[in-house]
Amino acid sequence: MTWLIKNALLDGAATDLRLADGVVAEVGNGLEVLGASVLDADGLVALPGLVDLHTHLREPGREDAETVETGTAAAALGGYTAVHAMANTDPVADVAGVVEQVWRLGRDAGHCDVHPVGAVTVGLNGTALAELGAMADSAARVRVFSDDGRCVSDAGLMRRALEYVKAFDGVVAQHAQEPALTQGAQMHEGVVSARLGLAGWPAAAEESVIARDCLLAAHTDSRLHVCHVSTAGSVELIRWAKSKGWRVTAEVTPHHLLLTDEMATTYDPLFKVNPPLRTAADVEALRAGLADGTIDAVATDHAPHALEDKETEWGCAAFGMLGLETALSVVVETMVETGLLDWAGVADRMSYRPARIGGLAEQGVPLAAGAPANLTLVDPAARWTVEPHALASRSSNTPYAGRTLPATVVATFLRGRPTVLDGKLT
Repeated sequence: MTWLIKNALLDGAATDLRLADGVVAEVGNGLEVLGASVLDADGLVALPGLVDLHTHLREPGREDAETVETGTAAAALGGYTAVHAMANTDPVADVAGVVEQVWRLGRDAGHCDVHPVGAVTVGLNGTALAELGAMADSAARVRVFSDDGRCVSDAGLMRRALEYVKAFDGVVAQHAQEPALTQGAQMHEGVVSARLGLAGWPAAAEESVIARDCLLAAHTDSRLHVCHVSTAGSVELIRWAKSKGWRVTAEVTPHHLLLTDEMATTYDPLFKVNPPLRTAADVEALRAGLADGTIDAVATDHAPHALEDKETEWGCAAFGMLGLETALSVVVETMVETGLLDWAGVADRMSYRPARIGGLAEQGVPLAAGAPANLTLVDPAARWTVEPHALASRSSNTPYAGRTLPATVVATFLRGRPTVLDGKLT
């Protein structure tokens, strides 16, 4: 099918795009194509399909919380054409067979491309390297490896992992959390945690691991990616590492750009997340770091949970929040409406750079003639109220329930095929 998108805002100017045979066949003004399906995009911003470096799809093992089908449906509705599925499934994605299973489930669902993330260590146990080479050579072609949910705390093992992935230009994505400093921790360590009587999680627990791993990345001349950066000190460490020319990249979540540790005063487990929500000063530093490019990408850390794992007392509740369907709106509120990023900056931080970090040649490509037809159309003037049970995810643990957010995804195209039209799954 040929699609003709009329009057979309591309690089600030109204432009027509013709999509055919999976690519952007033509870009210009006044295009007319006989027999094409026409989409009037007047007032809509055209972005390359969004790419998420950090999604938990829960399958295999926790299909009660999410499946590849429901998670990728949420991704498409959020404007995503590619997601990276984290390895902390059951069984763990630490062998070629499991990553291939996840990859095939994503291909069959068809909502967006699914790129499995391989575990760094066997069973996420931090004692022996997983089958990194076998996963890289599998049909899933894994290039990102992470024990996310747990830190690779052993420095020697982290060094070996960085050395190993160099052979296929892979990247180790580290969950920076020093275990000895966070035993029993429930939220950010500070004034609010002291007032609430909840065990604190110091910023140094994140920053000490980032400092160590930046030095290891320099020593091995390998690629390190820092997951869900959450403190001002972490931003400074990454800025320092980049000034040295070291191969270090980083991501920030939408919720760390918007929410603070004050949310914990309600004792509502919807706001319990790992790493924890930090202070207003940290939020400002994260926004500044994303704006100046120190932080490369926005990644959702989409973490669905079954009802019984969240609707319980704070201390027993699971860590994590939904993020795929709200990520773009939160970035618009925190970065675009504040003047910190323009739409070109959004495309860079939510598509171009994440695709390059993940090694995706067919994603995160500017919308020009000959490019893969992966794109999303966004209404920047629209506003919507988050209703948890109206989301596509199988879970409903969103921290934005009842909150009105800016911007809506009107359409998403994957290789020229619409996965979302008029804000609904096709």
